[in-house]
Amino acid sequence: MRHVIALDVGGTGMKAALVGADGALLYGARRATGRDRGADAVVASIVDFADELRAHGQAHLGRPAEAAGVAVPGIVDAENGIAVYAANLGWRDVPLRALLAERLGGVPVALGHDVRAGGLAEGRIGAGRGADRFLFVPLGTGIAGAIGIDGTIEAGAHGCAGEIGHVVVRPGGPECGCGRRGCLETLASASAVSRAWADAAGDPDADAADCAKAVDSGDPAARRVWQDAVDALADGLVTALTLLDPRTLIIGGGLAEAGETLFTPLRAAVEERVTFQQLPDIVPAALGDTAGCLGAGLLAWDLLATEVTA
Repeated sequence: MRHVIALDVGGTGMKAALVGADGALLYGARRATGRDRGADAVVASIVDFADELRAHGQAHLGRPAEAAGVAVPGIVDAENGIAVYAANLGWRDVPLRALLAERLGGVPVALGHDVRAGGLAEGRIGAGRGADRFLFVPLGTGIAGAIGIDGTIEAGAHGCAGEIGHVVVRPGGPECGCGRRGCLETLASASAVSRAWADAAGDPDADAADCAKAVDSGDPAARRVWQDAVDALADGLVTALTLLDPRTLIIGGGLAEAGETLFTPLRAAVEERVTFQQLPDIVPAALGDTAGCLGAGLLAWDLLATEVTA
């Protein structure tokens, strides 16, 4: 069966898959990134994992993988195949495409940004299927965005398009890792809600999922924490709607796992804030934490299609 190798590299874990020509997940595996061992060890783990996937495909699908795609966090030079910088992995200027191609016997390799890869998958085979314009916003450790236009993801002139998490929504607010204060991700990411709820509850182990449960049970402190995050998120999203005018707004990541505990107040808060803007459909992501891996597979298939038509 025809297939490609796909890897989604995160700060703590890696997801890998063999992906069919129709985007189907044919085989999946996971392992720790091992960032505590240093950047060189992380790179070695990625290359080793890809090689193991190649061997599995050869043994169980009857033929070698035709290409590979890898999605990584941070700043990515997709055109030149360089993983430029990722704070949570500790690497700089890693020629990841070349390293993978060498290990995998010279097959074509596509390198992409993790959130944009997830957005590509959601747009083509997930919650954004059929939408000509969409915005994918995962709410996890941080907040980022992927801008979908006619089945492709807009990377921007410098590969930085969609970084909605660094829109300032509360000037003078919490300090962000980017150096500014009051960025959206300091207030409305899953990690931000976890911090706020841990403080409010007096429990350092409390997290965003615990906050959502407390909201459902009617806890007033939890409701304040949750609503603060929803309000900040709505402010950031309305800015994005004003600039991009998407038809569909797809919300994913850990915070979206709260379901209607998030989506009911969020839809209401966005609707309260729009004036002339057209309200998009606000929907949960459909692919869960497999989106990045499936997106990496789609990048690999796109690369093959480009080479055929070139």
